[in-house]
Amino acid sequence: MQKFIPLIARLLLSAIFLISAFGKISNFSGTQQYMASYKMPLTGFFLVCAIILEIFGGLSVLLGFKAKLGAIALIIFLIPATLIFHTKLSDQIQMIMFMKNMAILGGLLLLVFFGAGPLSLDARTTSKKTE
Repeated sequence: MQKFIPLIARLLLSAIFLISAFGKISNFSGTQQYMASYKMPLTGFFLVCAIILEIFGGLSVLLGFKAKLGAIALIIFLIPATLIFHTKLSDQIQMIMFMKNMAILGGLLLLVFFGAGPLSLDARTTSKKTE
């Protein structure tokens, strides 16, 4: 049973990024307007970057393929997104979003330092190299 825990954790951790990316794609102009309301420059460019990081980072974490790099990509996305959009901590919703992102950041850091676990493509690649 213990070998399934990292897989379940990766599934739960990646879901928010993959769902968020597809939400951004399906409402591209609305998301771009939301970003512009925070006085962000180059919203189209940064939105495309966010979508790419969320999809590739999310899939990397989910599959456990180059999971450490995928987690780092998601950290690179998550820190500025949190600092730009969720720092009005006097607003309870924003405080919750900020704390949620900090919890996700904690999960990503665990993945970076401890790896994807035994049920991952990374583990299969490593075991084939040692054979």
